[in-house]
Amino acid sequence: MGVFNLKRRRFELQSESQNGDLTSIALMKRGKKVACGSSEGTIYLFNWNGFGATSDRFAVKAESIDCMVPVTENVLCTGSIDGVIRAVNILPNRVIGSVGQHLGEPIEQLAKSHTGQLLASCGHDQKVKFWDISSLSSIVVDDYRKRKKGGQLKALSRKAFGGGDDFFADLREEIEAPKEEEKEKEKEDSDSDESDSD
Repeated sequence: MGVFNLKRRRFELQSESQNGDLTSIALMKRGKKVACGSSEGTIYLFNWNGFGATSDRFAVKAESIDCMVPVTENVLCTGSIDGVIRAVNILPNRVIGSVGQHLGEPIEQLAKSHTGQLLASCGHDQKVKFWDISSLSSIVVDDYRKRKKGGQLKALSRKAFGGGDDFFADLREEIEAPKEEEKEKEKEDSDSDESDSD
């Protein structure tokens, strides 16, 4: 990572070489930490006043971290080449779970709404998807030792692992539910009419 001073228009310093390319960056911990995603699926952490060497590194089980956006001071969302959007806690370092995904398509960019309630993602599938991230602001990760080694990624919403292709799917489910109830009532009414005629 290189540091360039815009006021003085000069190159200040360069960090030690990393194994992969640094592909994304986010400020965390009230501006005291800089998180960098890499092409090898690792998040490198730098102290704000110490860009020369990494203060910590954290391997996320992803092929590559192509984009990231901070959600809170401790939690950020990463988009990767495998199409999964992961919520990651920084210090203690832990993958919290999956926010959503573009099925099998790399994610190009993430953006958080100004209210912090929604996350927008776009991928190679030429779709823009919206994800509810309101629950991430209340997540607290306090014990590093409780993290699970291996295992499947936890789904943070019903749409986290597919089935969420349609942004309006919830709305359709709400509309269809009353229709099913009406059909059941009609069936009960017709059954009661038949029993009355006997």
